[in-house]
Amino acid sequence: MTAKPLPSALPGRRRPPALEARGIVKRFGRKRILDRIDLDLSPGEAVALVGENGAGKTTLLRICAGLLDADGGTVHVTGRVGYCPQDAGLLELLTADEHLLLFGPGAGLSRHAALVEGRQLLERLAFPWRERTVARDLSGGTRQKLNLALALLGNPDVLLLDEPYQGFDRGTYVNFWDQVGAWRSRGLAILVVTHMLAELSRVDRVVELRGSPETGQGSSEVGR
Repeated sequence: MTAKPLPSALPGRRRPPALEARGIVKRFGRKRILDRIDLDLSPGEAVALVGENGAGKTTLLRICAGLLDADGGTVHVTGRVGYCPQDAGLLELLTADEHLLLFGPGAGLSRHAALVEGRQLLERLAFPWRERTVARDLSGGTRQKLNLALALLGNPDVLLLDEPYQGFDRGTYVNFWDQVGAWRSRGLAILVVTHMLAELSRVDRVVELRGSPETGQGSSEVGR
């Protein structure tokens, strides 16, 4: 296995990790998707996770978020995790406000705080929160804005984003990366799965997962 080193946008001294994954192994049947993967994510750092299809990027994020058990290795997280999947996990007959009220308690928020904070997040993402449209009637990009806002609810310490800009128009896409900079300045540790290589200058480091055609295994290396 080989891993291609990629350049770092903002080299410098790193803080102790908010997320530390060591020796992560994951198999599906006889196929090994991840093979002894190490990953660190520090507060105030944005890291891009790249790699070919099938290399295990989504699998690694789900393991780090605690949604999928690894077959080997450990994950340690300091603080709370916000996770935005590639496909919006919304309830089709609920409005945005109803989603905020449903997800808010899980983020430690009261009903009132969930609405106030959630509407602020949605407004920053140009989501029409004043409209009482149910999720099934929203466009793909608008659904993903709600999905992203739910991941940010309650001010998580670690933010795991799996291609969160799916369906965004150009203006919203640029605004998303501006928001990444704002979240980073607030001290969030951010991991973004992306195929948009033009935006790698907006992150501090790049981790590439590379699969092997023979074994299906993945390897990672931090670009510096």
